[in-house]
Amino acid sequence: METITGTIEKIVYRNEENGYVIAKVSSEKLIPVKTGNENEEKLATIVGNMASVNIGETYKLEGEWVNNPKYGWQFNFNNYRLILPTSLLGLKRYLGSGLIKGVGPATADRIIKHFGSKTLEILENDLQKLTEVEGIAEKRIKVISKSWEEQKEIKRVMIFLQSYQITTGYAVKIYKTYGNSAIEKLKENPYRLVDDVFGIGFKIADRIAQNLGIEPTSLARIKAGIKYILNELANQGHCYGIIQEIIKQGSELLEVEEILVEKALVVLKNNKEVIVEEDRIWLPLYYFAELGVSKKLIELLRFPQQIINLDVPKMIRHLEKRYNISFAEEQKEAIKKVLLNRVLVLTGGPGTGKTTTTLGLIELFKELKLKIVLAAPTGRAAKRMSETTGREAKTIHRLLEYSPKSGTFTKNSDNPLRAEVIILDEVSMIDILLMNSLLKAVLPGTFLILIGDVDQLPSVGPGNLLRDIIDSKIVPVVRLTKIFRQDRRSLIIVNAHRVNEGKYPIIKGERERDFYCIEEEDPGVAAQKIINLCTVRLPSKYKIDPVDDIQILSPMYKGEVGADNLNYRLREALNLKGKQIKYGNHSFQVNDKVMQIKNNYDKEVFNGDIGRIKNIDVEEHILEVNFYGRKVNYDLSE
Repeated sequence: METITGTIEKIVYRNEENGYVIAKVSSEKLIPVKTGNENEEKLATIVGNMASVNIGETYKLEGEWVNNPKYGWQFNFNNYRLILPTSLLGLKRYLGSGLIKGVGPATADRIIKHFGSKTLEILENDLQKLTEVEGIAEKRIKVISKSWEEQKEIKRVMIFLQSYQITTGYAVKIYKTYGNSAIEKLKENPYRLVDDVFGIGFKIADRIAQNLGIEPTSLARIKAGIKYILNELANQGHCYGIIQEIIKQGSELLEVEEILVEKALVVLKNNKEVIVEEDRIWLPLYYFAELGVSKKLIELLRFPQQIINLDVPKMIRHLEKRYNISFAEEQKEAIKKVLLNRVLVLTGGPGTGKTTTTLGLIELFKELKLKIVLAAPTGRAAKRMSETTGREAKTIHRLLEYSPKSGTFTKNSDNPLRAEVIILDEVSMIDILLMNSLLKAVLPGTFLILIGDVDQLPSVGPGNLLRDIIDSKIVPVVRLTKIFRQDRRSLIIVNAHRVNEGKYPIIKGERERDFYCIEEEDPGVAAQKIINLCTVRLPSKYKIDPVDDIQILSPMYKGEVGADNLNYRLREALNLKGKQIKYGNHSFQVNDKVMQIKNNYDKEVFNGDIGRIKNIDVEEHILEVNFYGRKVNYDLSE
């Protein structure tokens, strides 16, 4: 860890939300910067997070020098402290920087000339004396006083937070959340950070609490620990926990006796911060979501059925002739069954005809002149649904008109969807919270078709929705099992079904099959084979794009065949030259293939969505990414 002292000369970039800043500073200790002009003043670039920053301020910064291949030497700091200026020139720049409302460069000059070295003392203890300065009236003093106090509070809070080993990034987030009352709120209950400040979990809050002297056996700590365990279960896909397991885990995590965890559970239950039924415990959010989904599905199933005058067998024959296909009996069953039930699950593995059956269902509802809506949980799934059906399909968030500002959906029980048929694809990817929000917006009497492969991985979010609905045996289910002729030669599809049946996949197939296994013990040789396959052999053989049409999956980041090394080598091999920008240990350049690794509902991109960087604004630090034909902008700090 190194320390430098520098004065802010230029603010290159500033994110008001998280305090991320890139600035130029003049400093006594600088690493030479190649400017191309020997006479030009050499400034250092600093990168980090600050609650507030103004030109002319001097800071003591702790961090390390990093040599960026494109931008040269930068000082990445993780702690800072404001140093008040001592020279009259420094004071003048400090006051005239815009730090204090009502004081510009000209006013700062007059204040310094009048009070000289006593200026800071006057500002600190006797602001009323500023009326002695020409052009400063009583009204202006009130503005100056308020602004000066705000700056003092920011300094006070940041010094307090950093004195307890809270990193600058988290300190800025805490200040942005609580403002001047941050110290008081943290002293009262530091565990509130878990609920209030995004990115701060129990472990960070617990470390802060220990530094503040909170007792390990305090009720606030144990309650927060229990909630942390339940949230971790939710992150693993579970809606609830088993009480005895939670008590045991809580005791181990917090290093306290189980009786204390039991007592904290009683308090949480009485305060309705958790829901307890028999031996199970929920966070209220997930309990009421499960309750909401089950109630709405039952309500839809109980809706009185109308007698529909339609010759379904004749319509099926018409579809077979029109599309030159032959429906399997189970597909015909699905088309017939949907007329008898307002909710239907259509499930099956790859190659079993879910798409063809969906087309049949759409034609059926078109014959009945019903308004049909198609939706899927992600942009990629919605795009594929559109391509296979020839109809518009939306993401569920777009369908429900998600509002980033409020974090809520415009479509809900008070403003429902005006649809008579809703067909949802990839339902295995939908978590319990999203399904609850969707069902709130569904009118009674709506036909709801749930399509998905129950054997796929469940949703990233809590709940194993599709499997639970099927296992409930309340919702009618059509399970497609027949692999159609055109897919029988696909070894990928054959092996997918073999794995589901508990059988080993077929490793060696014919030359023209689509599944191959190449064994290689030497990681370096394996990496070279992968590069050759992706850049030469596969694109040449199948006439495909090496970036858009090939995806490499690696179980690790490090090593010869790790994701980091393969990405670097592929970028070089494919000559993906383009504008580049570096952030922390990562560099991004135009044409890079990127993946969203966490659901972002504001931007409507989801975990697993893959895009290409199309443009980089180096000045504004903005990345433009194309996801399935839709442009999404990212601030570099995101």
